[in-house]
Amino acid sequence: MNEKLFAALQYFTPQTTLSRAAGWMAETHISAIKNPFTRWFVKQFDVNMSEAVEEDPTAYPSFNAFFTRELKEGARPFDSSPHALISPADGAISQIGAIESGRIFQAKGQSFTASELVGGNPEWAKPFNFGQFSTIYLSPKDYHRVHMPIAGTLKRMVHIPGDLFSVNNATANQVPRLFARNERVACFFDTEYGEMVMVLVGAMIVASIETVWAGLVTPQKKVVRTWDYESDPIHLEKGAEMGRFKLGSTVVMLFEPGKIDWCKKLEHGSPLKMGETIANKIIDQKS
Repeated sequence: MNEKLFAALQYFTPQTTLSRAAGWMAETHISAIKNPFTRWFVKQFDVNMSEAVEEDPTAYPSFNAFFTRELKEGARPFDSSPHALISPADGAISQIGAIESGRIFQAKGQSFTASELVGGNPEWAKPFNFGQFSTIYLSPKDYHRVHMPIAGTLKRMVHIPGDLFSVNNATANQVPRLFARNERVACFFDTEYGEMVMVLVGAMIVASIETVWAGLVTPQKKVVRTWDYESDPIHLEKGAEMGRFKLGSTVVMLFEPGKIDWCKKLEHGSPLKMGETIANKIIDQKS
């Protein structure tokens, strides 16, 4: 289908209704519904079940349980060096690079502001002006738990309601401010790399976003909600699970300027596995 037509049709699609209906089907325990669909999904998207703790896709109580399946120990090794930043998820690089005057590149001349992305508060976005970003797209076949790229202490979480456009390349090329208009959860961490934000972006058919400290965050009321954790800090080690998507989407990460160097090999479309080194900390030669 033509990109422009595909994107245009989404404006007229009942995104929320469709996504909630898909969410019901993904949560049902009715074997006659979940088992044929799960077997079809594994075959259609060539899902590698040999990595999973439970290799039988029909043994999971629901499709969502299968979709957020746990992997075997050692399936995603990572560089434990304190100066290596690892990929938080399986997927592919959508975009990666510098934040230019507070703006983040999306695709084909499309961009959005860091302030929009994290909930519309300029003070929250200010540390990332002229910093670095990466956008990672999770495809249906990927492992859908999201992990910490580095150790961090949670200071704030923001749920921003919004649309539920698809987040594939065709839509990113055509829908302005896609990642700053879809429903999302922004998680702010203090790290040895300075402040970091991980934004879990929802999409069409994505029934929910969860974090390990708050459980289900979406869907909720259509108002921006903020949780402050500075008085009761939550610390997560590098590689620890921090959240998960039910039916997949995108992770956007923001870093302060002068803190990291992205690995030179990374570009639009580069495949990733959770735990793969994607950047290194810039060492201050004066320290």
